[in-house]
Amino acid sequence: MAIIKEAIKQLLSRPVTLKYPFERVAPPEGFRGRPVWDMRRCIGCGLCSKICPSGAIEIIGKGKEAKIKYYVDRCMFCGQCAESCPRNAIAMTSEFELANYSREKMLYEYEREF
Repeated sequence: MAIIKEAIKQLLSRPVTLKYPFERVAPPEGFRGRPVWDMRRCIGCGLCSKICPSGAIEIIGKGKEAKIKYYVDRCMFCGQCAESCPRNAIAMTSEFELANYSREKMLYEYEREF
């Protein structure tokens, strides 16, 4: 009898879930999405690449000539790169819809503008 009562109660109540692509909720504060580099602040030390547990960051070159390759498909969004950066050149965004069918589109390259 209690099961029937609960079933009727649930049928008359509103759904708890959202219709995702059409209804969205903003990520909470402190959410760790895709990291982005500010190349004006980056000194090319390579600490982010060394500390990344999944190997998602590749540094090509040293110092001011450094080029950064960031592989989204390898990243686990732990935020270690942003925490370890001595110049605070890495910021974690709230961008999280990063899936793609092409691996080429999941590679972000950062270069210094001269």
